[in-house]
Amino acid sequence: MKIRVEKQIGRHTLSFETGQLAKQAAGSVLVQYGDTVVLSAVATGPPRPGLDFFPLMCDYRERFAAAGKFPGGFLKREGRPTTKETLSSRLIDRPIRPLWPDGFKDEVQIQNFVMSSDMQNDGDVLAMNGAATACHISSLPFLGPLASVRIGKVDGELIPFPSADDLEESELDMIVSGNRDAVAMIEGFAQEMPEDEMMEAIQYAHSVIQQVIELQEEFYQKVNPTKTPYEAPEDDGLLQRLTDAYYDEFKAAKQTPGKQDRADAVRALRDRAMSEVIPDPNAEGAICPTRFKTVWHDLEEKIVCDLIVAGTRPDGRDRTSLRPLHCETDLLPKVHGSALFQRGETQALVTITLGTARDEQRVDGLQEEFSKKFMLDYNFPSFSVGECRPIRGPGRREIGHGMLAERSIAPVLPDADEFPYTIRVISDILESNGSSSMASVCGATLALMASGVPISNPVAGISVGLVKQSEDNWCLLTDILGDEDHFGDMDFKIAGTQNGITGIQLDLKVTGVSFDIIRATLKQSREARIEILRKMLTAISRPRKEISANAPRLLRTKIAPDKIGALIGPGGKNIRGIQERTGAVIEVDDDGTVLIASGNAEAAQEAMRSVEACTATVQIGKIYDGIVSSIKDFGAFVEILPGRDGLCHISELSSGFISSIDKVVQVGDSMKVLVIDVDEHDRVKLSRRKAIEELGIEDEMAAAVEADAEGGDRGDRGGEDSDDRPRRPQRNRGRGGGDRSRSGSGRSGGGGRSRD
Repeated sequence: MKIRVEKQIGRHTLSFETGQLAKQAAGSVLVQYGDTVVLSAVATGPPRPGLDFFPLMCDYRERFAAAGKFPGGFLKREGRPTTKETLSSRLIDRPIRPLWPDGFKDEVQIQNFVMSSDMQNDGDVLAMNGAATACHISSLPFLGPLASVRIGKVDGELIPFPSADDLEESELDMIVSGNRDAVAMIEGFAQEMPEDEMMEAIQYAHSVIQQVIELQEEFYQKVNPTKTPYEAPEDDGLLQRLTDAYYDEFKAAKQTPGKQDRADAVRALRDRAMSEVIPDPNAEGAICPTRFKTVWHDLEEKIVCDLIVAGTRPDGRDRTSLRPLHCETDLLPKVHGSALFQRGETQALVTITLGTARDEQRVDGLQEEFSKKFMLDYNFPSFSVGECRPIRGPGRREIGHGMLAERSIAPVLPDADEFPYTIRVISDILESNGSSSMASVCGATLALMASGVPISNPVAGISVGLVKQSEDNWCLLTDILGDEDHFGDMDFKIAGTQNGITGIQLDLKVTGVSFDIIRATLKQSREARIEILRKMLTAISRPRKEISANAPRLLRTKIAPDKIGALIGPGGKNIRGIQERTGAVIEVDDDGTVLIASGNAEAAQEAMRSVEACTATVQIGKIYDGIVSSIKDFGAFVEILPGRDGLCHISELSSGFISSIDKVVQVGDSMKVLVIDVDEHDRVKLSRRKAIEELGIEDEMAAAVEADAEGGDRGDRGGEDSDDRPRRPQRNRGRGGGDRSRSGSGRSGGGGRSRD
């Protein structure tokens, strides 16, 4: 029987439906908002023997067919998960994972498929609600309900479930999960949002979450599922036995300075304790070694939390202190920018690569295809934690940490019009002991400034942890260690500038945290962030004015779209010729934007001059450097732009009389000419005489004219030829070797007359 509930939230109606599709799953829900529909199904299996963790698997997939599209490329079937699908799978997993009973080890798999997409309402947050609701109405012992909402902020107004168009204008993109009383997960990015505004957005998101939970509860009542009771294993007393025998020694070992030394001390104590508690693993009734390790881990968690609550952290710091910081730039000689950021035993080496538009990352999915000009890749090699592991491709954690750092840095990057480079950042974690993603944010900021990228503000990040023993007894920890992350209750990462927050991510091991804890965390993290920024700015105070000498030089110009053909030329002849001559790479967009890239600054400038010359419009009154392309008896044709000639009449060549033009001008000669007119037939009229007068330079041609006339009749004509009649343009039809010199508007000369 099909069961459906719905509620208007925001612009559209949110609905949950079950009973028709995927009926053999433990629980299935069809979620719809607008015309986006997601199918979420949960299945379960028996626990695997010897497993010491909860085997939950969450998966999210987008089918191109949901938006009426074919996959791009040769293969027309979806393959491995995209980055978007991987990140969405993590979003589903993080708030659901803590909501299972202690000791529950059954296999649980939650799959989510976008079945229909209106390309405005994203399927990720619908899948988060669908997954939680499917678990809630299943027979599994899920500690729900749990709901999620995306929040945007446009023109100062908070919007639930914003559309893709809304997010284009929004200063906030944040997903919040929670139960009736508390917040369970946050993932958000903002344009340097102040802490009080961020807190307001989180509280608003929780109010929307309560509306979704009301709908889930109505749905639950209508489905009325039969829950399979879960009984935790009986306590075998091993935890108390180990506590009584090894608590004090364990506590001392956990206070050993240095991560590796501390781990060695704990490992040695564990091995000795195992040999004493299980002298013969094969003896009848002997404790299973796997069981021993699980209980030993529980004891370690208890000791770490007891130490923190008592005011002692594993490395001896107080609750608000940062570990020692070290910042350095320009470590690597040939990359376009590099930096090292170290905080305690967490170390990030960050490199920058600057490229052209050809290096942009094309991204295709249910939304419209787009290109990325900024990418941040995060690598976590096994040696960073002293381990041996096979080298594989990036996992979910590496993709997630990289995207968190990327989106935290993105708000301070320059506009493409100001800085047209494609930017790739690589963060290699060479040591890790807590919050390497925030070290990547700090290192990326330093490297970007060192490479000359004009970011608007430096960004730093820090992680704050939590040990919570009750609603009223909890403490926050600034700059958490790996142990504090692993055994604590919270990992709250916050990145931002001095002005506000750019990235925020909350992960919990408890079912939720109160607004008081969130508010205190925002305050404590800001204090730490400002301290980190001060230290970073001692290494490099501002972005360098020039990019690295190793980076390509990019120049940008804009031409009229109808000039694109002139630039490219027949069969690409013109643009290809410029590229071959200068060695530069030229890219032309349909809107007339021209991007020139070259490893040599002078070559880039030469290519720019050639592009401008190919596409320039002749301007009256402007002086050009021209080349004589042909000579006629009435003047010279001069090429002032590629493929653009103008006529410099013989009378405009020089201030002196020219009897024979080929005696003073040759094809290939260069000369400066001024455009005096462009007629209705687009014919260009030039004047060399006026150009040199305006520039105030010597007329060498006049000297040549005078030398040519020395052998001719140079008598003073006087009489009617010396009147004040205006001089008319002359054709080179003079007879004899006379000299024509001009003084005011009078004329003098000899050896015959020239016809107009």
